Amino acid sequence: MYKKEKGIQIKSSASALYNNLSVLPITHKNLTYFAVIHGGLVNMVSASADGLNFSHRQLQSKEGGMGHGTSLIMQASWCVLPSRILLVLASQKGIQMYESDGSIMVYWHAMDTPEAQTDAVFARGIAATRSNYICVGSSMGSILVFNIPPKGTNITMSEVLEEHRDPITDIACDSSEDKGCIADMVTADDSGLLCVWKSGEDFTLIHKISSYGATLLPLSSCLSFRYDVDQMVGILDDGCCLFEPLPPVEPGCVHYPLQPLVFLCIGIATLGHNATS
Repeated sequence: MYKKEKGIQIKSSASALYNNLSVLPITHKNLTYFAVIHGGLVNMVSASADGLNFSHRQLQSKEGGMGHGTSLIMQASWCVLPSRILLVLASQKGIQMYESDGSIMVYWHAMDTPEAQTDAVFARGIAATRSNYICVGSSMGSILVFNIPPKGTNITMSEVLEEHRDPITDIACDSSEDKGCIADMVTADDSGLLCVWKSGEDFTLIHKISSYGATLLPLSSCLSFRYDVDQMVGILDDGCCLFEPLPPVEPGCVHYPLQPLVFLCIGIATLGHNATS
C-alpha cells in the first residue's frame, strides 16, 4: 500500500520526457538519492528518511566532459552493479558515466553521426544487467553494451546489438541472482518492437515481439514482463494484457526475468533496488 510522503523541492522543473526521474535508496545510510533531468542539467537531491534533511547538487552535461557545449539530457539513471554504482547520463551528444554521487566522470562515449543522417541523434534507454554490463540505447536503434570493471575508468564497449531499426525508447533488465532465467533483458523501440535477450559475455536474442500495429511509447508507463508455465511472455500495459508464444523452455520452470520498468515522473519511480554502497 502506497502513502504520500512529504514532498521534496528541486532546483528546477523536470523535462517533459518520460524516464525523467531516477531513484536510488541507500538503506545503510538511511538516505534516498533522486535525480531529475531538466534540459542539460541533472538536479540531484539526497534526502533523509524522515524528510527533514536535504542536500542539493546540479550536474551539467558537457561534451566530452571538457566544459564546452551542453546538450539535452534524455535520461539519467543509477545503475546498480554487483561491485559498484554508476550514474549514467544519456544525451544528444553522448553517454556519460559518473560515480554514484556525480562527483567524478569515469567514462564518456560520443554518439556517432553519419554524414547522411538528417534525424536527431541521441542516446536513450539505460539499464544494468545482473553481471558487469550497462546497456544504453540510441536513436539509430543500436544497443551499446559496456563492460564495467569493479573500479576505475577502464570501461570498454564490448558489443553492439543491432536488432532494432528505430530509436530505442527503453531498456529493462532483471538484476536478480537467478541464473536459471532464460532471459533477463528487454529492449523496445519507437515502432513498438520488443526484443527479449539473455545477457552475458555474448548477448543472445531469445525472441522478438511485434508491435501489432501500435507503438508502445512510452514503454515505461507501468510495463512488466514475465514467463509463465505455458511458455508465454505476458505484457502488462495500462491494464491491457497481450501474450506471445516463446521458444520452448525447460518443463516446469517459471521465469519472471523483468521487474516493472521505471515509471513516468512527476514524482513516481520504481524503488525496487536497494543499494549497499
